[in-house]
Amino acid sequence: MGNENRWVRGEVVAAAGTGINLGLGVLYAWSVLKGGIPDSWGWSNADKALPYSVACFVFSLAMVLAGRLQDRFGPGMVAMVGGGLVGVGCILAGMTAPSLAGFIIGFGVIGGMGIGFGYAATTPAAIKWFPPSRTGLVTGIVVAGFGLAPVYIAPLAYWLLGTYQTTNAAGVVEKGVAPTIVAFGMAFLVVVTLLAQLLKNPPPGHVIASQAGKPASKGIDMSFREVLATAQFYVLWFMYFCGAAAGLTFISVAQDLGKRTLGELAFLAVVVLAVGNATGRVVAGTVSDKLGRQWTMFAVFLLQAVVVFALYLLAQSNAAGEGAGTGPVFIAITLAVVLLLGANYGANLSLFPSTAKDVWGMKGFGLNYGLLFTAWGAAGLLMPWVNGQIKDATGSQDLTYFIIIGLMVLAAAMTFVSRALATRTLAAAKLAAGTAVPG
Repeated sequence: MGNENRWVRGEVVAAAGTGINLGLGVLYAWSVLKGGIPDSWGWSNADKALPYSVACFVFSLAMVLAGRLQDRFGPGMVAMVGGGLVGVGCILAGMTAPSLAGFIIGFGVIGGMGIGFGYAATTPAAIKWFPPSRTGLVTGIVVAGFGLAPVYIAPLAYWLLGTYQTTNAAGVVEKGVAPTIVAFGMAFLVVVTLLAQLLKNPPPGHVIASQAGKPASKGIDMSFREVLATAQFYVLWFMYFCGAAAGLTFISVAQDLGKRTLGELAFLAVVVLAVGNATGRVVAGTVSDKLGRQWTMFAVFLLQAVVVFALYLLAQSNAAGEGAGTGPVFIAITLAVVLLLGANYGANLSLFPSTAKDVWGMKGFGLNYGLLFTAWGAAGLLMPWVNGQIKDATGSQDLTYFIIIGLMVLAAAMTFVSRALATRTLAAAKLAAGTAVPG
């Protein structure tokens, strides 16, 4: 009976983690918010990208510190701090409008740090309650909240921008960006803080029942110093960089195609992308529990290479004009490609934390995964900039498509190296523990 109660608590923790990530996913809705920034603010296109880029980078760096803190002090406190930072950051951004610096500090630095704190606390807390055979599924469900957030945030933001719109002294109607982001900040501060109270680690002595009804065997537990001393870390880091680069670089391209095909309903492209993002996390996590993390990564990387090439063909067709970008068939194909782009990108956010737990253990998971997650931040900081440089130099993004396709194929090949290294690490750990390594 006691074991059943623990399973119920595990489900509550997983649900709370998903709910927290639904709030933290405001990051992915920035494209809707920036689309409402009025010309009177005097922001360039590069300026409009800065708060988001800074938030992504700070998010990844905060994951390292937050991972260490949640390992030491527990997930609830860290998530509560994260919710407070996100709320305060969004409110500060709105209150300092139209200051670019205010948005960079508020949404980018403070909000990005809050997102990192909240996100770092949710997955470790949830998967500690469940057996290894469900690591991928539970991870996928919890992180799916982050990817799914734009499904409600995008249309809500679109509605709030219109509700709070005003007419300036020159008679120009301006969207209500400042009050919209303040409203989001107040709501997320309350919701995340409340849900953080439900994030609990299992009590001391908690035993997880395996599917066979036997206690789950104790796996290896590596410190961050041991992790950084392995070749496996750097191989996984590179693979994560490649997988994140494809999504973070071309999400903006997919949204631009959506704007051309859907007009005022362009936020639907964001919604479709979010559905794919969330679905990919759950599906990849579930599949990887059955087929293994490395084989699932291999399939995801190759499929993403095909999707990016399809996106390239769509962009070429749209640029050629002749009404190609407005027909129902083109719209359907575009949304299907956007869905797959999001799904493959989202799969990384489920596969890599699950792999980190499998290979390096649960004890230092927060910090170990935080270090690995810097690959995501590096991809978000570097690849969109490289894409911009290529566009400035050549007048198109064509070269970027083929660079990303090459990276995806290389990452797929690296899964075989990663698999061999993981086997070697597990064998060494088993030998040190004096147990046999399964053949």
